[in-house]
Amino acid sequence: MSTAPLFLLDELPPGDVIELTGDEGRHAARVKRLSVGEHVLVSDGRGSVAQCTVAASRPDGLELEVVERRSVPAACPRLVAVQALPKGERAELAVELLTELGADEIVPWAASRSIVHWLGPRGDRALDKWRRTAREATKQSRRAWLPVVAPLASTAEVAARLAGATGLVLHESATGPLASADLRDDRDVVVVIGPEGGIAPDELADFTAVGANLVRLGEPVLRTSTAGAAALAVLSARLGRWA
Repeated sequence: MSTAPLFLLDELPPGDVIELTGDEGRHAARVKRLSVGEHVLVSDGRGSVAQCTVAASRPDGLELEVVERRSVPAACPRLVAVQALPKGERAELAVELLTELGADEIVPWAASRSIVHWLGPRGDRALDKWRRTAREATKQSRRAWLPVVAPLASTAEVAARLAGATGLVLHESATGPLASADLRDDRDVVVVIGPEGGIAPDELADFTAVGANLVRLGEPVLRTSTAGAAALAVLSARLGRWA
């Protein structure tokens, strides 16, 4: 039996009936072709989830009968992925994987060795695409919480995020494994994923100056688009998210 599809609304209305309209409703009716009696999940992306059944189907949406409501608490500590800008389609892959693997926030980072640069309208379009990708990945993975995709951050802004957090910088020359890094329940876990060309020495100096630790995943050198997902998998297991 397949898992019920999840749809996102800005707000979950009260009551026993939800009208699923707009883009989500049309997608459910025309693309998913959901019919009366099928099960559906609806969430506001902030922890509230309604388990529903389809009561009526129309070309522009569905009428849903609410069977049960539940509230999923926000994760603590939060997992924040600072992702250096990948090139091409690897950017969307990185965001998709980070979302599916449990990132609570994704911070695009303009690393000095990033090939891609977000400038002007191009940067606005790229950020919008990251947010749309995170939204679709949230639906695909049936997450109750939609990750925040923050505006583009500079190295100084990343260093500020690392200060006061459990800062972990993935680096192939690190001696300490991520699997045994010290984690604290009262601090965000901020993981920095560098660009394909590596993190520059001055960036590493800025990050370690505020208390971040360099950690390694293992012997294989992963691409920037997959390293973050591997790190989040390790951290999710360690934090009991996958228990």
